[in-house]
Amino acid sequence: MNKLLWAGLGILLALPVVGGLVLIKALQFGAMGAAAAQMQVPPEPVNTAQVREQEWQFRVAAVGSVVAVQGAVLRTEAEGQVREIRFEAGAMVKAGDELVLLDAEVERAQRREAESAAALARLSYRRARELARSRNISRGELDAAAANLQQANARLALSEALIDRKTLRAPFDGRLGIRRISIGQFLDKGSPVVSLQSLDPVYVEFSLPQQRLSVLATALPVLVSSDAYPGRSFAGRVSAFNPDVDAQTRSVRVQATLANPGGQLRPGMFVSVEMVLERTERVLLIPATAVQYGPYGEAVFVLEEEAGEEDDEPSLRVRQQPVRLGEHRGDFVVVTEGLAAGERVVSTGVFKLRTGMAVVVDNRLAPEFRLDPDPGNS
Repeated sequence: MNKLLWAGLGILLALPVVGGLVLIKALQFGAMGAAAAQMQVPPEPVNTAQVREQEWQFRVAAVGSVVAVQGAVLRTEAEGQVREIRFEAGAMVKAGDELVLLDAEVERAQRREAESAAALARLSYRRARELARSRNISRGELDAAAANLQQANARLALSEALIDRKTLRAPFDGRLGIRRISIGQFLDKGSPVVSLQSLDPVYVEFSLPQQRLSVLATALPVLVSSDAYPGRSFAGRVSAFNPDVDAQTRSVRVQATLANPGGQLRPGMFVSVEMVLERTERVLLIPATAVQYGPYGEAVFVLEEEAGEEDDEPSLRVRQQPVRLGEHRGDFVVVTEGLAAGERVVSTGVFKLRTGMAVVVDNRLAPEFRLDPDPGNS
């Protein structure tokens, strides 16, 4: 009994202490909840950009290859031993310049024989014509002399043609490539000697899908760029395109002509092509980094002012706005639906925002958006 009395007395004495502790903790949690309810999250600093309205000239992008207006691998027209090489690899030549001379001693001997035969035939024909005037020979003998003269002249022309084939000449103006022959080498007919390419002007050939046929026309401006010359473009115009559409790719082959005075563009180079269309429109532009891509479409965060209490400046909050996008160019993208000119949108870091979040504009570190960006590390 004594033990039970002492235990009950201990419980009675502990109850006020435990109750006090519970009350104190309850009051602390209540105070913390009230403070949390009154606490405000600081506004998120963001970069912003204004929706721009601009006259937009539409372009069609493609990839193509540089093709020489005239280009060929020069080959020998006859067989023979190389006696003389009259060009340097990589040199510029004019049409008609002699490049290679083959041994033509046999052909020259044949020409001397043909010259002698032709001279004798001319003399025989003159005598026959004089005798025919005095009627000392028949008409048939005169015709035979004339035929012999024609045959002799033909053999002489043949020998001269054979000698001419022993000399390889440049068929057009251009730049030579790497020499493929050596002095003393025996060449068969059709042996490759050197590549000759005309580099000014040049063609650029590329393909466009059949959907672009309605806007395709000759004389449309074309801008060509290559990774061989970063930050530089070459201007030209559409000169021709095929009248038929490729049945496998459903595309049409287009050819543009470009001036190339320095010879920077070389046949076979891979290039990027932009064909500038004739139609223009007023469009709305925003930075491409302002777009948030999601499974249900694209959206941007628009800045809205929220009126504060008296003597307080209006605060800024963001609202997620679905948009429909159009063509991209440089750092910008066209907005076809969802925005109006003059609205402000968050330009970077949209992944950390949500609708209704308070923000503050801080454009000190905002990137520069350009239609023709030129990254320093490209």
